[in-house]
Amino acid sequence: MDIRGKRVLVTGGGSGIGLGIALALAEEGCRVAISGRHEDKLKKAAAQFQGEPAILIRACDVADRDDVKALFEWVDKYLGGIDILVNSAGVNTARRRFDVLDPVDWDKLMNINATGAFNTMYCAVPAMREQGGGLIVNISSIAGKRCSELAGPAYCASKFAMTALGTAVGLEERDNNIHITNVYPGEVNTPILAERPVPPPPEKLAKMLLPEDIASMVVALAKLHPRAVVNELVITPLYQGYA
Repeated sequence: MDIRGKRVLVTGGGSGIGLGIALALAEEGCRVAISGRHEDKLKKAAAQFQGEPAILIRACDVADRDDVKALFEWVDKYLGGIDILVNSAGVNTARRRFDVLDPVDWDKLMNINATGAFNTMYCAVPAMREQGGGLIVNISSIAGKRCSELAGPAYCASKFAMTALGTAVGLEERDNNIHITNVYPGEVNTPILAERPVPPPPEKLAKMLLPEDIASMVVALAKLHPRAVVNELVITPLYQGYA
């Protein structure tokens, strides 16, 4: 289906998977806005797209409910609402094993990865219901399907919460033509890898997925006929086992 002109908001759009998705949808002719906590990073990210219409930016901390409310008011003003919401804001911490995990970091991961998705969906779903439908894509993780020592308890818990949120709301809203897809990427070469206790070596990075791999799947979701919904999508690099 032709998605030119679709109104899109991508959280965590300043880098990594979020930026890859924003660029891919902009190339398809969508009207794209990206948000993140750092305006300077957003400006550099948006400048990577030279086409029309330009990618819009708005600084926002998804963990701050008032900030998210202001973001959606801004989206209504400049895009006239949204047809596609991509929740890609996410963080981890280097001190992630339970025996060294700081409760402050636990709160940070839950607030951004899980509550952040709730905050955006809380604003997006009523508007999508009123306009007759929409698409929400939650960028979870395979650590939101299978617990991982590498990811750590806090990250796994936050992504499991995001997974449950998307699945449960999708069940409730399917009669309102709201499509919700949870995407579970494996290892992707993005800046979040710098937060690992031991960053991967170059030879490992070269084998990982790239943001554009995830982006191509999101474009496909956006083009899917409204009669169909992809509830879950797992995508991993070839070397990474998933079972």
